Amino acid sequence: MKLKYFLSFFALIGLLASCSDDDSITLLDDVQVSASTVAIDMAGGETTITVNAKSDWAFNKVIRQITKRADGSNDTTYTETPDWLTVSPLSGGAGETKVTFSAPATDDGRSVELRLSCNGNTQIINVIQGLPVVTEATCAQVIAGPESKTYRVTGTVTRISNLEYGNWYLKDETGEIYIYGTLDKDGKNGKNNSIKAWNIEAGDLITVEGPKTVYNGTVELVDVAVVKLQKWMVQVDTVYHAEKNVIPIEGGNVTIPLVSKSSTGIWVEIPDADKDWLSMQAITGGKNPTVTFHATPNPKGDRTSRVMFKTTDDKGVVYSAEATIKQAGSIVECTVAEFLDAAEDETQYKIQGIVTDLYRTNQGFYLRDYTGQTLIYTPAGFTGSEVKAGDIVTVVGQRSSYKGSPQMKSGTIEDVKVATPISIADFINLPDDLNTYYIISGEIIDAYDPTKNDVTKFGNFNLKDETGDVFVYGVYTGWGGQKGHFGELNLTWGDQLTIVAYKTTYKGLIEAVGYYLSSEKQ
Repeated sequence: MKLKYFLSFFALIGLLASCSDDDSITLLDDVQVSASTVAIDMAGGETTITVNAKSDWAFNKVIRQITKRADGSNDTTYTETPDWLTVSPLSGGAGETKVTFSAPATDDGRSVELRLSCNGNTQIINVIQGLPVVTEATCAQVIAGPESKTYRVTGTVTRISNLEYGNWYLKDETGEIYIYGTLDKDGKNGKNNSIKAWNIEAGDLITVEGPKTVYNGTVELVDVAVVKLQKWMVQVDTVYHAEKNVIPIEGGNVTIPLVSKSSTGIWVEIPDADKDWLSMQAITGGKNPTVTFHATPNPKGDRTSRVMFKTTDDKGVVYSAEATIKQAGSIVECTVAEFLDAAEDETQYKIQGIVTDLYRTNQGFYLRDYTGQTLIYTPAGFTGSEVKAGDIVTVVGQRSSYKGSPQMKSGTIEDVKVATPISIADFINLPDDLNTYYIISGEIIDAYDPTKNDVTKFGNFNLKDETGDVFVYGVYTGWGGQKGHFGELNLTWGDQLTIVAYKTTYKGLIEAVGYYLSSEKQ
């Protein structure tokens, strides 16, 4: 993702007014720029400045931390220039360097703050292309609209995900968008707890304006200014916690207590997609009612619904609050391919396969069965020592993705069958055991028994290392597969092969029955 940093409308005017051809910056000893504000025409074009440095310099990567999950976990991303801006060059050496900033035509103003670093010092350069035109829009129009455009949107605060940066969700009748960063009352942003400054709460009706960006598929307004804030008329009582009030798999009821300031009553909206399993049973109580919902038995995985509670003030303005209802489901056992094809929802999947490699040492591992491979990212309690390549692992978790790549994130390791590396000579001397696994490697050579010699189909051959050789009676292309597909690996005599195998004996012939782990062509 390329992160865009936008200034307020008035700040942009001030910057443009102060920009001149000889706007030389001389505050830093190690690096100077001929202009700290770069203006590009709305019709597109380029502008060049001079960087005068005493040593190597480069435009910094900007660290962006974003918290989207209710459990408080966050992702850190590193960005440079935005998609719409081209900077050349991005780095240089001592002396004078001409740096060119170019951008195509745009229908709306946009800007970005770049950081140029030299010898531990940082020079800020603001790049501006026109002034932002604020467009009033619904959430759906923002979602469908172009990036970088500035929108004014009115909706309900549904969830607050990060108090420090001012990150929260805004929802109206047409959809929901994510707010990444909220400006304080003085127009500042960053770590200033703007949520507290504005006293923003779930259920508030709020109008904000800011530029649109898209991060990992999520539509966002970045560093928004609060235009209007109308305090909530209905809220879900803090005693209700969706994580604790989970409806069992066999179905049942859940009650959600509300707090209301309205005298016009409450009505409830259940998403159409959830009406086949969730219904409202009753609303009881007076000013602060309790709403009871009923869920039918759940034949599938975990499922979640976000229900809305709505009311009006004495002027007819609609206010709303949101609550999450969860129902437990069964764990779906599936192949890796089925897991990769599954939807991203609350369903829990169980997959089993062989670890092919660790991911960044301590951040997870790759798991493969006969149908495919997936990343198991940051399973619970994982430090990197729990599994190694060759181990047979069972994990349970939800289908997730990162930048379009499927993964299981924050799952649970349910079982590990350790596979121990061993020489072929030591493997031959082991007792027969169909439930203990070893990792053996060697060259594919002719078999003891020519009648069983079928390297192209079943994978019947001898495997030889420096200590000896053993007959391999069939190689599965992956965990859970069937024999007869070895030819799909495109291996033949002389190739190097590593398998995860157990030891057995048939009519006096010692055999290894194996699962493919890796190979090298001769």
